[in-house]
Amino acid sequence: MSKTKLLLDVVTDLISLADSLKTVAEALANNEPAERPKEEQPQPEDQPEKRQVTLEEVRAVLAEKSHDGFTANVRALLQKYGASKLSEIDPTKYSSLLSDAEGLK
Repeated sequence: MSKTKLLLDVVTDLISLADSLKTVAEALANNEPAERPKEEQPQPEDQPEKRQVTLEEVRAVLAEKSHDGFTANVRALLQKYGASKLSEIDPTKYSSLLSDAEGLK
């Protein structure tokens, strides 16, 4: 076979390939929804959902720490959060208070 014949065969094959690709692209375009849904941000699995800490949970940990000899530290934590007793603390701060209390050693 001559080089010219081989080049013509390659060109014919490329044209056939282009036609096939065009057909596939058109088929995909017809199957796509008109409007793409917005991508939702997945929740990272590393971070647990924040749950509401209750007064009873905080009271139990503070009572345990006080019983273990950290009464002065417990009072200092309450004052840090602007209260002289637990019932005066804003419930939105319970999580932070609980974390601080669990850190007492």
